[in-house]
Amino acid sequence: MPERTPSISRPQRDEYPEWYAEEIERVPHDNLLTGLEDSFQQTIIFLRGLNAEKLLYRYQPEKWTIKEIWQHVIDTERVLSYRAMRFARGDKTVLQGFDQNKYAEVSKANARDWEDILREYSAVRESSLMLFRSFDEEMWMRRGTAGRSEASVRAVGFLILGHETHHVKIIRERYLN
Repeated sequence: MPERTPSISRPQRDEYPEWYAEEIERVPHDNLLTGLEDSFQQTIIFLRGLNAEKLLYRYQPEKWTIKEIWQHVIDTERVLSYRAMRFARGDKTVLQGFDQNKYAEVSKANARDWEDILREYSAVRESSLMLFRSFDEEMWMRRGTAGRSEASVRAVGFLILGHETHHVKIIRERYLN
């Protein structure tokens, strides 16, 4: 019997800080797990279709390359999934933020093979989906704090999806025109 995908609806506005709002609101899906699955399928096709010459392009000198952007998306999904797991388990420890620019700087994404980055993205997304499918209704509503921001588990999940959507849009608009 195939596994049923539970319906994880959009978080209410009081479940996340203001700085999550823009990315969560751009998510076109009302069910988080379906959205993560659909987005992955569309995004991996898009990423595999990118011209190899564009992967190291910067539209301004201080901006990241597409390889660096995608490593950032992967790193952020890992960090956010970890936070979601801690929050879902009832951990009340205030978690630290992370310096996305420092992570990108030391990631050496530009020296990596693009297919290797895409395999890592696939593995991270599958891991996130497995984790999220393990949560029950009560866990989705638990809250935790990272830095100065409190959020519910489902808001963190929707942030993962919104963050990916944001970066695909940036690549389309600023790197491929």
